[in-house]
Amino acid sequence: MKQKENRLALASLHVAVLLFGLSGVIGRFVGVPAHDIAWGRSLCSSLLLLLLLKLLREPLKLDSRRDYVLALCGGAVLAFHWTAFFLSIKTASVAVGTVTFSSFPLFTVLLEPVVFREKPQPRQLLLAAVMAVGVVITVPDLSFRSEAARGALWGVASAASYAVLALINRSLSARYSSVKICMYQQGTAALVLTPFVLETGAVWTRTDVLGVVVIGVVCTAAAFSLFVRAQRYVRAGVAAVVSGMETVYGIVFAALFLGEYPDPGAILGAALIITAAALSSLKTR
Repeated sequence: MKQKENRLALASLHVAVLLFGLSGVIGRFVGVPAHDIAWGRSLCSSLLLLLLLKLLREPLKLDSRRDYVLALCGGAVLAFHWTAFFLSIKTASVAVGTVTFSSFPLFTVLLEPVVFREKPQPRQLLLAAVMAVGVVITVPDLSFRSEAARGALWGVASAASYAVLALINRSLSARYSSVKICMYQQGTAALVLTPFVLETGAVWTRTDVLGVVVIGVVCTAAAFSLFVRAQRYVRAGVAAVVSGMETVYGIVFAALFLGEYPDPGAILGAALIITAAALSSLKTR
């Protein structure tokens, strides 16, 4: 029974990560600023998840004040993560944004033993290091004057914040459904980003609205529910390494829909990430 749960968890992780990779490509079609995309994504997803909770008749109340604090803090972290991610993609490219974001396993592997008082696994440390090398190879120019370097910096900031969010979700997923966790966090993210959206006052087109709705409903509500639920059965470090596949999916979608073809460095970096993710999945199975 436990083996079956592990296999289903891994399958859920990979489906969720594929949808995450698609969100970056859609974000390139949307013309509004990065924080507007993050706000619309959070709003659409949180409303859909709230409706789902009502249909399931699942109570919205959490068990303790500590859990409320964790959920709300997770929402604030999520707001920064998504804004930084879309800034990375818009500043550089989908390849640079997704590859640099994939460095978050390195932060997760370092933080997880400290937060949960677990012994670090040398295998996961090695796989995370391999993925970090893939990130460095992807950026052709490390000068901060280049758009690629600035985009990479936003991608690393997105990665660090996502590692924190993964650890928060591991703590909450032991007691609450993935739908409830995501609803609280994404609703909080929408509230946090609202003042920035009002200050910008960007004009939205039909394409912008449609793109953000797809990102919010398909690439967020569905994907994050699958991802958080899988963390009940998979260590955060393993989930982090499997999430490196987002880079591969993002690059493939960018080539198909945007005509953004990766350079040799991005291909080599993606190859390292695929290898690390595959080895992690096989070990978990």
